[in-house]
Amino acid sequence: MKTGAYQKVVLIFLLVVCCGTGYWSYRYLARLNAEIQETFNGKKWDLPAIVYARPLEIFPSMRLDPDLLEKELQLADYRKETPVAAAGGYSRVKDNFQIFTRGFSFASGFEESVVMFVSIDGGVVSRIRSGVSGEELDFVRLDPARIGSFHPQVHEDRLVLESIHIPKLLRLGLIAVEDRAFTSHYGVSPVAIGRALVANLKAGKMVQGGSTLTQQLVKNLFLDHRRTLKRKINEALMALLLDYHYAKDEIMAAYINEVFLGQDGARAIHGFGLASQFYFRKDLHDLSVGQLATLIGMVKGATYYNPRRHPARCIGRRDVVLRVLRDEHIISEFIYSAAVAEPLGGDVKQKNGFNRFPAYLDLVRFQLQSEYQRDDLQTRGLRILTNLDPQVQWQIEDSFEDTLTRLEAKRGPTGVEGAVVITKRETGEVVGLLGGRGGNASSFNRALDASRPIGSLIKPAVFLTGLAEGYTLSSPLLDSSVGLDKDGGGWSPENYDKKEHGVVPFYIALVRSYNLATVRLGLDVGLEKVIETVTRLGFPRQIPAYPSLLLGAVEMSPLEVSQIYQTIASGGFYLPLRAIQSVTTQDGELVTRYGLEIEQRFSPALMELLVHVLSRVVTEGTARGYPFDREKFYAGKTGTSDGLRDSWFAGFSNEYSGVVWLGRDDNRPTPFTGSSGALRVWGSIMESIGGNSSALQSSSAGLVWVTVDVQKNNGTAAEGFGLTRLPYLRGTEPQQLLRTRDSGLQAIGNKAKDLIKSINRLFN
Repeated sequence: MKTGAYQKVVLIFLLVVCCGTGYWSYRYLARLNAEIQETFNGKKWDLPAIVYARPLEIFPSMRLDPDLLEKELQLADYRKETPVAAAGGYSRVKDNFQIFTRGFSFASGFEESVVMFVSIDGGVVSRIRSGVSGEELDFVRLDPARIGSFHPQVHEDRLVLESIHIPKLLRLGLIAVEDRAFTSHYGVSPVAIGRALVANLKAGKMVQGGSTLTQQLVKNLFLDHRRTLKRKINEALMALLLDYHYAKDEIMAAYINEVFLGQDGARAIHGFGLASQFYFRKDLHDLSVGQLATLIGMVKGATYYNPRRHPARCIGRRDVVLRVLRDEHIISEFIYSAAVAEPLGGDVKQKNGFNRFPAYLDLVRFQLQSEYQRDDLQTRGLRILTNLDPQVQWQIEDSFEDTLTRLEAKRGPTGVEGAVVITKRETGEVVGLLGGRGGNASSFNRALDASRPIGSLIKPAVFLTGLAEGYTLSSPLLDSSVGLDKDGGGWSPENYDKKEHGVVPFYIALVRSYNLATVRLGLDVGLEKVIETVTRLGFPRQIPAYPSLLLGAVEMSPLEVSQIYQTIASGGFYLPLRAIQSVTTQDGELVTRYGLEIEQRFSPALMELLVHVLSRVVTEGTARGYPFDREKFYAGKTGTSDGLRDSWFAGFSNEYSGVVWLGRDDNRPTPFTGSSGALRVWGSIMESIGGNSSALQSSSAGLVWVTVDVQKNNGTAAEGFGLTRLPYLRGTEPQQLLRTRDSGLQAIGNKAKDLIKSINRLFN
C-alpha cells in the first residue's frame, strides 16, 4: 500500500460512516471505485479523428504564389514572428520566407522539424536553402494544415500530452495557483474546505471554492456541474478513491489534458496542449513564461478571461499568476519583470478550426465509411491525411463567388446554387470541392448529394461508343429529325437551335452538340452499348435503356460526373477518385495507405480521338465563347438540361480535371445554359489554379494524323467544313470516299431522299 494509504482509507471510511449506511452503502462505494478504475486504466477520452490537408511540397521551379503560401502557413497555425524563434514560426521579407517546420508523422515515417529559406521570384520558387547549413535543397515538405475533426456528439477536442512532455513550470504553476497542498493531501483538503466555508459564510454567498485539482478532475470526468450536496459528496469520495489508486503525476497529467480552456465555435477546447495551439499557434513547450501564465490564469474562468474577447481582464489575471510564481520562488524577479512586460500576444483573430472545409470533409467521411465504424472516427484519435489542396480550394471558392456575382449583376438575383469538383488529371486525387454558395454554409452538399440530369455531358460517351464500333472522326452523320412514336413513347427530340443540319462530319456533331445526330448515332450503335460505355467510364448505378438517355436524361451528382470525365482525361484509365492519402493512429502508426489504383478500360488511342474532339469543343464548338488562352490546352463539354434547369461544364486541362454544376434547389429554370453559366465558372477556376502547358502531347503510337477535306471525302453537305487535320486509328485513315455509317442510314444510297432533302434545306 502506498505511503499514506492507511490514512486515506480512514478518511474514506469516516466519510461513508458520516453519510449513513443506507444509500451510502459499501456496494455504492464499490461501484464508484470500479467506475474510476475503468476510466483511468482504459481510454479516458473520446478522441476525434483529426483531418489534415495535403502537405505542401516545395521544390525549385514550381509555381507558387507567395501570398497563397503565407495564407497556407497561417491555415496551418504558423505564427508570423521576427526572428523566427521556434517550430511553427515563419517570417516574410517581400517574397522571401524563413520557415521553421514542425515535426509530423507521415505514412512514410516521422519527419523532424527543419529551418529553411524559400525564395520566390515572379511566382516561381527560385531557391531553397537550409537554415542550418546553408546548403541548397531540392525538396522540402511542410507539415499539413489541420482542416477539421470528426467529433462525437459532445464536441470536445484536445491534444493529449504524455507526462514527459508537460513543462515543469506548468505543473508547479498549477499547484501554486490552484492547489498548494496537492502533493500532500489525499484528494480532498479539509483545510481548504474549511477556509472556503468561512469565507463563504462571511460573504453570505459563494465566493471561494475548496476543491482540489483532484476534485476538479473528478467533476469534469465523472460528474455534472450541479451544486448539490449529493454531487459534492460523490466528488469527495471519488477524489479520495482516485488519489488512493493513482500517483500524483498521473492525476496531474490527466488534469492538464482535461481542463476546459475555451470555445472554438461548436468545439470545446480542452487541455493545455490544444489551448496552446489555439491561442498562440505554438506547442506547449515553446510558450513563453507570460503565455503559460495566461493559460494557467484561464483555469479560473476560460470565458471570463478569454484573451481575445477580454484582453484587459486576461492580462490582469495573468499578472496575478506571475506574482504568485514569483512569490513562491518558481520564477526569478528578472523573469517576472520580463513576463509582465510582454504583450498578450497570440492571435487576435479567432479561427474556427472545427470544420474549415465542410463539403470536403463530407467527401472524406463518405470514402471512409466503408472501412471504419463511426466510433472509430469519433473516439480513437485517428490522423487522416487528405488530398485537399488549400490553395486550389481557396481559388475555387473565390472564382465561383466572383463569377456568379458578375453573372447576377447582369441578370439580377437568380437563386442559383452550385457545386464544383476539381481533381488531379493524372492521379484522380480530389484537390478541391465546393458544395454550395456562401462558404459551404448549407448542410446540403450538392457536389455529393445533388443528383441532376446531366444533359449533353452524356454525349462524349455516345460518341466514344461510336468510335469503338468503327466510326472515324470524319464519318458522316445525318442530323435530321427522328420520331420514336412507339418504342420511344412519343419522344421527338430537336436541336437547341430548332434546326436540322443535314449530313455532318462525326466530330462536328459532337463539337456543336447536335442532338439529332447524337440520337441517330446512339440508336445505330445500340442503347445497351452506350450504357456499357457509361458504366466503364465509372458510373456506378444502373441506367434504364430509354432513348432519352442519349441526350442526358440521366441523373448524376457532380462527383459522379467527375469520375466519368476523370477516365476520359486520363486516357481511358479508370482512377477511382481519392480524397484520402493515409490514415494513422495518434502515435503515427500507419493504419491504411490509399495508393493509386489504375485499371485500363479503354484504348488510349481510342480515347485520344475523343479528347481531340473535346478540345475542339473549346476552340470552335459550344464552349468557344469563353476567352480561354488559346495557347493553352483545355477540353470539355457543355451540358444543359430541359427547361434550363441545370447548367453544366465538365472538362480538363493538362493538370486538372473539373466539373461545375449550377442550378436551383427547387428545380425551377435558371437563366443559364451550360455555356453561359457553368462554363464561365469553370473557365475562371481553371485559369486561376493554372498548371497548363501549351498542348496535350500525343502518346498513342496507333494514331495517324491526316489533313482531310471532310466534305470531299465524305460527300457531306456544303457547310464550309473544308480542310482540317484529324487523328485516325492506324488503318482507318481515309484513302478514298468512305462508306457512310450513321444512325438511321446503312448507306447514303439507302436514304437518298433524306439526304437530298437535307442538302436542299442547307442551300435554301
